Amino acid sequence: MGPMIDDDITPVFLINGFLEAGKTEFLSFTMEQEYFQTEGKTLLIVCEEGDTEYEQELLEATRTSVVYVDEPGQITPERLTELELLYNPERVLIEWNGMWNQDDFRLPKDWTVYQQITIVDMSTFELYVKNMKSLLAAMVRNSELIICNRCDGIEDLERYKRMLKSMNTKCEIVFEDEEGEIDELSEEDLPYDLNADVVEIGPEAYGIWYIDCMDKPERYVGKVVEFTAMVLKSPEFPKNYFVPGRMAMTCCADDMTFLGYICKAREAKNLKTRQWVKVRARIELEFWKDYHGEGPVLYAEEVTPAEEIPEVVQFS
Repeated sequence: MGPMIDDDITPVFLINGFLEAGKTEFLSFTMEQEYFQTEGKTLLIVCEEGDTEYEQELLEATRTSVVYVDEPGQITPERLTELELLYNPERVLIEWNGMWNQDDFRLPKDWTVYQQITIVDMSTFELYVKNMKSLLAAMVRNSELIICNRCDGIEDLERYKRMLKSMNTKCEIVFEDEEGEIDELSEEDLPYDLNADVVEIGPEAYGIWYIDCMDKPERYVGKVVEFTAMVLKSPEFPKNYFVPGRMAMTCCADDMTFLGYICKAREAKNLKTRQWVKVRARIELEFWKDYHGEGPVLYAEEVTPAEEIPEVVQFS
């Protein structure tokens, strides 16, 4: 599971999701896998008791001790340090209670979250998005992987994917039904024509384009797109570069983020931050330091003044 871990650090694997999402099944399956075996002891902290229990044989075979916690006040750094002294684990697994706000969660100094995975039951997803979006966003925000299970018969997967991606643009999302992993959106489902000479991204399609371009950049390499956006400039950008983007609401009105890709344009030097422009640009996939790797880089053919779009970006 990744690089070697520093001996002085206690690695934490955090699995979260709402009640009955399938966290226990996922953790039980993972603990059985060869790649997840470890020499030392494992401490498993379970923050809610669901319908599924951990098999005693599995716990013994994997040298795992389970501690049940029934309120967030019991999971302080002090209490966790006590558990570490008591059990002396090589690593800690935490099955987090989705009704507790994860933003309030604190670890002891020498513990670090090594991997965070969110499990989402798609058959109840709409309910949680409507009623508990901020709790969902707190869980998703720092997850590297989101496993969306029970997708059988659900048609809106692409919209849900964009919602999750808007809360965490860097995570990987896997959809599963009874048969296993499933592929989602085809090009035909996009709200613009990828085969057009100039792909026109309407204001309502900006969020869909931004997420899809990050998710499947190979679809967009060499394509020319046109969209309206706000200018962001920074002294840190090289000469002739700016970011055209738009504000998006990831979970609530307080949680706004600016979404845009770096763009090279001869007009850049005359542009001012917060100015609105229409951009026509070719998309390439290149290394860019702010992406910490490869990502979409736009080469503008034309940048012209445009009317402001007052609405924030939507993802559905």
